[in-house]
Amino acid sequence: MKIALINENSQAAKNSVIYNALKKVADAHGFEVVNYGMYTAEDEAQLTYVQNGILAAVLLNSGAVDYVVTGCGTGEGAMLALNSFPGVICGHVEDALDAYTFAQINDGNAIAIPFAKGFGWGGDLNLEYIFEKLFCEPSGQGYPRERAVPEQRNKKILDQVKTVTYRKLPDILRELDRDLVKGALSGEHFREYFDASCKDADIKAAVDEILA
Repeated sequence: MKIALINENSQAAKNSVIYNALKKVADAHGFEVVNYGMYTAEDEAQLTYVQNGILAAVLLNSGAVDYVVTGCGTGEGAMLALNSFPGVICGHVEDALDAYTFAQINDGNAIAIPFAKGFGWGGDLNLEYIFEKLFCEPSGQGYPRERAVPEQRNKKILDQVKTVTYRKLPDILRELDRDLVKGALSGEHFREYFDASCKDADIKAAVDEILA
């Protein structure tokens, strides 16, 4: 599994703390973590939580990554932004129980964490515990297990609904404000990481057109 870490500007200073906690857990499972930044609050490319949603959608829908870890001050804005796009199911995760139940019941591909609200002493440990329970088992198995069949059925229904209620991502990218999208895709290492991993020619073409 390839996991992307994305930080918006208000919590960019915590990037290294989040990355270290995520990588420690990912390494234990043989997963790869790709840090898309922001790396510091002073980065030239300043991402808002709305742009986190754009970037996450590009990465997930293109197959460049399999999972996205992001957030903002409360986690709410990032969750809403990510869920605005097709191909993304993002949960709001505050603790290890949230992480486990979201993975097992909702079987999503992204989480949004509050990196300011409640992030005090032991915040780094809480992050590590979140990632441990998020990835401790294959997702979508149901919780409690006797609820697995209806929960898996509901997830399939949600996926079907989203194919009707959302449009194709390349069309969305081209119709959004061009500067907004360019800003979301202007991180220091975006082209390096994305170009090496993108598996969708249509999304790649849209990205190339927007960044040209």
